[in-house]
Amino acid sequence: MSGDKIKSLRSLTDQLTGCECCPRKCGVNRLAGKTGFCRVGSVIQISHAGLHFGEEPPISGSKGSGTIFFSGCNLRCVFCQNYRISQEFQQRRNRTLTIDELVSEMLRLQDAGAHNINFVSPSHMIFQMADAIDSAKRKGLVVPVVYNSNGYDSVDALRQIRGLVDIYLPDIKYPDNKSGKLFSNVDDYADIVPEVLREMLNQVGNLEMDNAVIAVRGLLVRHLVLPGQLDNSRRCLDFLAGLSPDIHVSIMSQYSPQYKAGAYPGINRTLTEKEYDEITDYALGLGLENAFIQKLESQRHYLPDFDQEEPFKSASSI
Repeated sequence: MSGDKIKSLRSLTDQLTGCECCPRKCGVNRLAGKTGFCRVGSVIQISHAGLHFGEEPPISGSKGSGTIFFSGCNLRCVFCQNYRISQEFQQRRNRTLTIDELVSEMLRLQDAGAHNINFVSPSHMIFQMADAIDSAKRKGLVVPVVYNSNGYDSVDALRQIRGLVDIYLPDIKYPDNKSGKLFSNVDDYADIVPEVLREMLNQVGNLEMDNAVIAVRGLLVRHLVLPGQLDNSRRCLDFLAGLSPDIHVSIMSQYSPQYKAGAYPGINRTLTEKEYDEITDYALGLGLENAFIQKLESQRHYLPDFDQEEPFKSASSI
């Protein structure tokens, strides 16, 4: 990486004076302590940092993924299984870190054997994250960096961090804005996510794995199958098949009616085996052979408990 590139990356947090780090473009001065939709200022707040063994096999591997969960989110998903740290984080104890302290966490996880450093919900913290990655690489970070997002990202911001992220792990939730508005309080999700996925694919290509089948670079897209919303899933998979026939996709069955989902008819129940089989069969029919499939039992076993020191202790692997 050139000296000019490094200089520009280390000043990315300056852009928080009129925040446009995600598609909401709230424009608030987060450096002055103001907050927008995500309710997070410029300080780095994390809810958990540790080894996680419940991600997709190429991400968790045998030694775990070094996950760092940012507090807050730029969506308001009514079914969020991580709602304690995405929506109710202000009611809980978070760790506030400086850039240097975040770098130390990254290096600690690398020293603990993590296959990668996995930033979860980074969309609203992308510039602070970028400065930390840049500094960590100067100080000896060599494992891949994972950008694990809900898919509602700023393409412009992603372009500014090009070269810092090795593996993109985004969601594709909805193919239409009506569903996005109903379930995630976002007006334009379906307009944004296609260009986000194209940009990510352009930056890192399709998923690449080493001889131990551990991801080293590339794009892996997640899709959570919602009960009673099978056309939603089909249309998402249609898009992915058109984006790249070799794309890696994780078709997730772990949905259960968490947070406020019980008040929404249609998604106020778990997914059935018949529904999930129908979607996985549809994916194979599209030629999406690089698909990760979950056991339906993950509905019961995958839920994290962020009130515990080890929230994923009982989580099962995908």
